[in-house]
Amino acid sequence: MIHMGLIGGAFGFTMTVPVAMAAQVRVVKDIDYVPGAEYADGKDRLDVFVPPEAKSAPVMVSFYGGALHDGDKSEQSYIGQRFAGAGYVTVVANYRHSPGVQHPAHVQDAAAAVAWVKKNIAQYGGDPSKIFLTGHSAGAYLLTLLMLDPTYLAAHGMKPADIRGGAPVSAFFYVERTGVAPDRPKDTWGTDPTKWKSASPASYVRANVPPLLLLYADGDDAWRRQQQSDFAADLRAAGDKDVATQMISGRNHLTVWYNIEKGEEETSRAIVAFVEKVLKR
Repeated sequence: MIHMGLIGGAFGFTMTVPVAMAAQVRVVKDIDYVPGAEYADGKDRLDVFVPPEAKSAPVMVSFYGGALHDGDKSEQSYIGQRFAGAGYVTVVANYRHSPGVQHPAHVQDAAAAVAWVKKNIAQYGGDPSKIFLTGHSAGAYLLTLLMLDPTYLAAHGMKPADIRGGAPVSAFFYVERTGVAPDRPKDTWGTDPTKWKSASPASYVRANVPPLLLLYADGDDAWRRQQQSDFAADLRAAGDKDVATQMISGRNHLTVWYNIEKGEEETSRAIVAFVEKVLKR
């Protein structure tokens, strides 16, 4: 089942990563994207996956999930390999976790990583005018907040328009709703419902947001599935028509992302098709 906005019909792009190409992907690990600080456990580090002979290539930046409490880029190398195999210079970034930090530290880290990409990715063969964001669950939330609330990128002299598009996978967009802050540890967004709402991407809905493809699983919780349709509807009501939703069938909240490691699968095909369509405009 596919719900489409202005993206059009079912995505037909097929992405495979030839073994030879995967072997040729150059990986540069543990780049410090916050040179003025030193975070515990390397949470201020990112990895870059460079396709063979990359030159002015599109760029994919990925943020992992883990409820803003867990995860590490070292567990996400398959994401780097998959999208580098599709021809994108791909960045997989760490960020700090709760309870060590609270909002907005996580999204500030994500913004710093994207700012590093904008400034430095050309030396790895990437085109800084073709930056796309993806991520899973909490990471998908972070990338969407970056694209909706201009505050975080502005701290680095950037604006949301510097991002060509985003493909959040099984994200949440309304932190104040059931399933998110009211039902989770208060070490993430605190205890003030007003702050929960200010941490929500949906609070910054407006026209002219960069293109978005909202991906989710048929096995995601009902509250999370509802957030996808509500967020898309809110964006469209605000005059932003360049948003689409797509449900991935036969997946749950984990396999909708982790199955990318298995190769030929629907989530990464949808993301690549989305990027290629945006780039043709």
